[in-house]
Amino acid sequence: MKLTLNGQAFEADGPLTVQDLLRRIGREGVPCAVEVNQSLVPHRQRAERTLGEGDRIEVVTLVGGG
Repeated sequence: MKLTLNGQAFEADGPLTVQDLLRRIGREGVPCAVEVNQSLVPHRQRAERTLGEGDRIEVVTLVGGG
């Protein structure tokens, strides 16, 4: 399955949820915001939200500072 992750091509085998993707890219448990096709995916829905061919995913890590 071909996806776009943060503007870059990303290949994945078989069905994949947002939570699976975060685990693969080392972001599971890291505070971040996830958007799929310009729609925010709430944290509680990440294990259920399945990704499909051609989806565009943006993962933004939250950083504090000032």
